[in-house]
Amino acid sequence: MAARANLYIDQGATFSSDVTVKDLNNNAFDLTGHTAVAKMASGYESTKTRTTISTTIAADPTTGVITLSLTPAETTLISEGRYVYDLEITSGTGEVTRVIEGIMSVTPQVST
Repeated sequence: MAARANLYIDQGATFSSDVTVKDLNNNAFDLTGHTAVAKMASGYESTKTRTTISTTIAADPTTGVITLSLTPAETTLISEGRYVYDLEITSGTGEVTRVIEGIMSVTPQVST
């Protein structure tokens, strides 16, 4: 079962959040040979409002750290509101695991 965490994005600002993937013994999961994909959407079945979130596995994949990020230009394009998101990892053999999911809230910026 995926961990749950709610995240917040300030519209028009850089967004970055580190996720540490843990194994069943609560140790850092070795991400060597894995890829990561994160996405957010206005609903679980929504395709029109789907946004891909950039993912970067740490230079030392044995730390289990994946950074989720969006640029200011990307967050500017996301409307204020609540979205669902998830992060999945795929092993070198093709096994997919959802490691975290939750609500992503976007707060508006002051119009210029």
